[in-house]
Amino acid sequence: MRGYTAKDYRSGVKPVWCPGCGDYGILNALYQAFAQLQLPPEEVAIISGIGCSSRLPGYVKTYGFNSIHGRALPVAQGVKLARPETTVVAVAGDGDGLAIGAGHFPHAARRNIDLTYIMLDNGIYGMTKGQASPTTGSDQRTKTTPYGIVEDPINPIKLALGYGVTFIARGFSAQVKQAVDLIIQAIRHPGFAFIQMLSPCVTFVGREQFDIIRSLAVDLPPDYDPTSLERAWEISNETGRISLGVIYRTESLPFDQRLRRIGELAKRGGNHHFDATVRQYMVAS
Repeated sequence: MRGYTAKDYRSGVKPVWCPGCGDYGILNALYQAFAQLQLPPEEVAIISGIGCSSRLPGYVKTYGFNSIHGRALPVAQGVKLARPETTVVAVAGDGDGLAIGAGHFPHAARRNIDLTYIMLDNGIYGMTKGQASPTTGSDQRTKTTPYGIVEDPINPIKLALGYGVTFIARGFSAQVKQAVDLIIQAIRHPGFAFIQMLSPCVTFVGREQFDIIRSLAVDLPPDYDPTSLERAWEISNETGRISLGVIYRTESLPFDQRLRRIGELAKRGGNHHFDATVRQYMVAS
């Protein structure tokens, strides 16, 4: 068996992100994660929408598809259902994934589709030159909000918890080693895995954003229990700090296995109703 290195996943296309963009760190983390997992490039698909972060598939030598704005998740789900043996990674920005694409998030979660969803969160619309996004802080001024932002920012971790995502983590593009570990754990997780990757926009938010995040970021302690939903909600509500690591993890049958169970029921014949017994049979791990 051939041994893959991080270089084997580089497409040769030069990234066009701004110098210093946080997305470089996440791209590097993906290369390393794929290499550590020894994933054959032809068995991986990276799906994105539109935005700075969504350029990423072109920089990785795997299958990839740069779809339309906000539609990374439905396309990624289609790929996974058509080719279940493929490792599917969906990549989106905070604007791409939480504005026009927000409606797809809960449905991917409730299906527990077996793919990894990485949200590169820079708190701004970078590719369209600096408008406020759903995660832009209320204290920021942008080209579309020169006097400040009226709305409260969306909390992606809270959304993921509320939607029932079975693997939830948060990383930071400046901590590549940790990001590699989070991506590996997410890919290995049997079900829908969500990672919020904090990825500062140096052009429209400023290089100081790296220092601000560093000053607030803390790794979850070794004794933290990611299986505790109560603790996960506490982390999602914290202020004055940003906890990094696996925030929540639980086991639930992935969507493809649920489909197979329905097929087994159909083969048995008879008029099966979705009573408690059948429903338990479908979702049991």
